[in-house]
Amino acid sequence: MKRKATDSNDLSAAKRQRDSVPNYCDVQPRRDGNNALLWPAAPQAIQDAQNLLKECASSHEKVLIVPDKDADGLDAGVIIHRTLTALGAEASSIHVHLVAKGNSIHDEQEREAMKVKNPKYIVVVDQGSRPAPSVVDTPGVKCLIIDHHLSDEFPEDALVRRALLEDLSADWLATSSLLAYEICKPLHPTIATTCGYLCAMGTQGDLGNTLKWEDPFPDMSEVFKTHTKKAINEAISLLNAPRRTAKFDVQTAWEAILAANSPKDVLTNRRLLSARAEINEEVERQTHTAPKFSKDGKIAVFRINSAAQVHPVIATRWAGHLKSPKLEIILVANSGYLPDKVNFSCRIARCARNRDPPVDIISSLKAVADLDTTDLVQRMGESFARGHKEASGGIIPSKEFEELMALMKVGEKPDPPVEGEKKPVKKTVEKSPQKNKLNNYFAKKP
Repeated sequence: MKRKATDSNDLSAAKRQRDSVPNYCDVQPRRDGNNALLWPAAPQAIQDAQNLLKECASSHEKVLIVPDKDADGLDAGVIIHRTLTALGAEASSIHVHLVAKGNSIHDEQEREAMKVKNPKYIVVVDQGSRPAPSVVDTPGVKCLIIDHHLSDEFPEDALVRRALLEDLSADWLATSSLLAYEICKPLHPTIATTCGYLCAMGTQGDLGNTLKWEDPFPDMSEVFKTHTKKAINEAISLLNAPRRTAKFDVQTAWEAILAANSPKDVLTNRRLLSARAEINEEVERQTHTAPKFSKDGKIAVFRINSAAQVHPVIATRWAGHLKSPKLEIILVANSGYLPDKVNFSCRIARCARNRDPPVDIISSLKAVADLDTTDLVQRMGESFARGHKEASGGIIPSKEFEELMALMKVGEKPDPPVEGEKKPVKKTVEKSPQKNKLNNYFAKKP
């Protein structure tokens, strides 16, 4: 018996081709007047950073590494640590400072904590940047900033800060771990073999495990011959888990990756495994919150209350599933992470990734805030709309967050269409690999 031909129009929604996502390797990096590649940063900026690291190692003075809490920051910090020891620095002279939950390196509490460690050199990695006093106010301390977050404002007196950060601001895809690797690799012949997998972990931790590692990214074929992509991706997941827990146990993640000689060494760490199980459970509990939409339909807002840092995970998850012709941004707001504050994460909805002009989260958030006629922007502080154009967020007081939501007109019905206009298409959710059905997805969990 012959089978009937299948009409392509009859394919179910779950079978339809997913919205394509731009390939990071397709982004054209900048070039100088002689058409020389300025990636991952200008050659002089990289040389300045290399010179300072060699000075750190040869001085035998105390060095303080200040990495961010995620896989990109921690891996970059270990790359710096291994480079300094390879160049002759004693391990006992290299210290680490891990910023406390909810803080930034610019908070007075953190500046004082770094100062009392009495370093002569400070290497700040992946912490973002904003206008601020010197990282520490001790005379004679030299500071190197290695970062990839969008910013044109920096702490005072940080060496080579402008060369590194400004050259990266347009090409944010060069992650901090990749930048650290490219800075350090020429300094010692062992760095390529001892730190290649760290570069891969940190970069894929930020850009995703589908990264193709094509030009201008470095050739990592030897790394993936030695270390499987499965082990690398699993290690990324485990490394990111402790900082998301309510305990904010970044120390465990730092110690695990510093002691590891390969991604596989991370996979059996019981504390990391326990942290990931805790986070997976909390994500499952919190992710069923139903969204409300801004009046213009461009922003979907999910409100949760959790002591764990699960709001970025939930934002990323929903960005891949929620669809609408108008939808641009997924915003997940967590009112339980810090007292009297709202921590929120924003991601571009997958259905909006190819819009023209491209969606810019930072500009969109600032445009909403600028609708205010009072001093809301000042009251929200320096932690509003930081990060990347594609992945931003903030930490702002609860009262000010509600004012921001009012400016977005969240929950208000859209104006009725003008006569002759097409009715808006109803928002839909792509089929997810999760076991939940749509009719019970938003049900409250015990």
